[in-house]
Amino acid sequence: MNDLDLDPTQLDRYSRHIILDDVGPEGQKDLLDAEVLILGAGGLGAPIIQYLAAAGVGTLGIADDDEVELSNLQRQIIHGDDDVGQKKVDSAAEFVADLNPDVDVERHDLRVTPDNIEELIDDYDFVVDGTDNFETRYLVNDACTLAEIPFSHGSIFRFEGQVTTFAGDDDSPCYRCLFPEAPPAGMVPNCATAGVLGVLPGTVGCLQATETIKYLMSKGETLDGSMLFFDALDMDFDKVEIPKQDDCPVCGDDPAIESVHDVEYTASCAIDAGGDSEPEIEASD
Repeated sequence: MNDLDLDPTQLDRYSRHIILDDVGPEGQKDLLDAEVLILGAGGLGAPIIQYLAAAGVGTLGIADDDEVELSNLQRQIIHGDDDVGQKKVDSAAEFVADLNPDVDVERHDLRVTPDNIEELIDDYDFVVDGTDNFETRYLVNDACTLAEIPFSHGSIFRFEGQVTTFAGDDDSPCYRCLFPEAPPAGMVPNCATAGVLGVLPGTVGCLQATETIKYLMSKGETLDGSMLFFDALDMDFDKVEIPKQDDCPVCGDDPAIESVHDVEYTASCAIDAGGDSEPEIEASD
C-alpha cells in the first residue's frame, strides 16, 4: 500500500503511524488487512479492543456471552452507565463503530468451549486472550498451539499482572510449558472475591494490544519465549524466560494432547500425561 491507497480521512487518522519509519503505509496496510479475535470484552478486553480499533486493525472478532454490570464500570472502560444490562459484544461493537468506522466487528455472543473454539479461531490471524478463568485459558492455549495460531495471554490479580505472546513457531513454548496444569480449584480467587485495582487491566491490556500490533506488522521483538510480570504497588516489571519443554503435553516432542477433546477443561485442565507444576500466581479478569 502507498499513500494513494488511503483516502484523505485515513491519511489524517493514521498520520502518526504513517510518519513512523518502522510503520509507514506498509505497516498500516498490515493492520488494516489483519483479522484479530479478542476473547473477552471485560477488564482486559476493553483496552485491547479500544487500542486495536484505534490503530486500524481491520477486522476485530469479539467473543463474550456476558452482559454489562454496574460493577464492571470501574475497569471495563469501553462500557458505560447506559450499557448496563446490554450484551458486552453489542456494547463493544457500538464503541468501536463510534471510534473508527474503518474497523469491522464480528460479534460472537458465546462462551468459548471445546465444541466451538476450533471453528472460532480458524478465520483469524491472531488471538488475544482476555478471559478470566483457568479452564478457558488452557483451552485457548491448546487450541491455538495445535492450530499454530499465534496468541497473546494476559491475566490480572489484585495489584499484579502478567502478559506474554506465544508465536506458535516450532521453537516457541506454550502456556503448558510454564504451567502444565491449573492450580487446585479455589486456590486462586477471582476478582469478584479478591478485588482488582481498576487501572491494572488497562496496563496489562495495553501491553497485549502492543504485542498484537507489533506481531501484525512484524516489527520489534515480542514476548514470545518470556513472560512479563507487573507489580503496580511497587511499579516493578520483571521478565522471566519460558523455556520450551520437550515433555510438554501439547507442544513437546511426543504430545499427549492432539485435540482439545483430549482434555476435560475443568479443575486442573490435566490429562494423564500432564505435568505436576502449578502456577504461583494466576489471575482473573
